[in-house]
Amino acid sequence: MREIVFDTETTGLSPLDGHRLVEFGALELINRVETGAHFHAYFNPLRAMPSDAYAVHGLSDAFLADKPGFADRVEELLVFIGDSPLIAHNAVFDFSFLNWELEACGRTALAMERMVCTLMLARTRHPGAKHSLDALCTRYGVDRSQRVLHGALLDAQLLCQVYVELTGGRQIGLVLTEQPPRREGNVFAFRPAERPYRPARPHAPSFDELARHAAFVAGLVDPLWRDAAPDH
Repeated sequence: MREIVFDTETTGLSPLDGHRLVEFGALELINRVETGAHFHAYFNPLRAMPSDAYAVHGLSDAFLADKPGFADRVEELLVFIGDSPLIAHNAVFDFSFLNWELEACGRTALAMERMVCTLMLARTRHPGAKHSLDALCTRYGVDRSQRVLHGALLDAQLLCQVYVELTGGRQIGLVLTEQPPRREGNVFAFRPAERPYRPARPHAPSFDELARHAAFVAGLVDPLWRDAAPDH
C-alpha cells in the first residue's frame, strides 16, 4: 500500500486570514517502509512573514523572495502525491492550506477522505498523554536532535517513524489476525478475525487403547521407574 506522509510550514494559522503556504515536504511509504522518494518545495507567499511564524520555522522574506509561487510547482506536487492516503500531524490544518492554495490556482481540492491524522490516532492510542510530534518522538525513541526549527521535510521524516509506530511498528506483519488493518475514520484498527466456536474434542483413551497400553507396559524388561520405586 502506498501512503504519503507530509508536513507544511505557513505564514500563520489560517488561510482565511490571508496567510499562505511557504513550504511543503512529503515522503513516500510502501507498506509502511520509506522508499526514499520525496517531494520538497519552498514557495514565495507574496506577503511579509510575521515575526511569530519566522520564530517557528526560520523562513525569512529574503530567503523566500526568489522562490516560485505555489502555482508554479503544483503539477509536480500533485503528481507526487497521486491518489494515495495523505498522512499529517494535525492534518486538518495542513489540508486547509493545501486546499486553499489548490483552489486559488484553479485546481480541485483534496478529498478529506484521503486524510489520515496522526494527532487523532495518537489521542486514540494514548489518551491523556501529550500528543505533539516532539512528545511522540520521545515516546517512541525517534531521534529529533536535528530539529532546532520546524521544517516541512524534516518533520515529515520524523512523522514517518512515529506513524509506523502508531500503526503497529516495524513488526506490523506479525499482528495475530487474519484480517488486514482497517481504517476507521482517521485511525487504523487491528481487530482479530471472527472465528466460529468449536467445542473441544474428546481426548480420553478408549478401553481398547488402555488394554494395549497395559500389555505394552507389562512386557517391558526392568523399566527405570521400578528402580526408583520405594521399598515397602
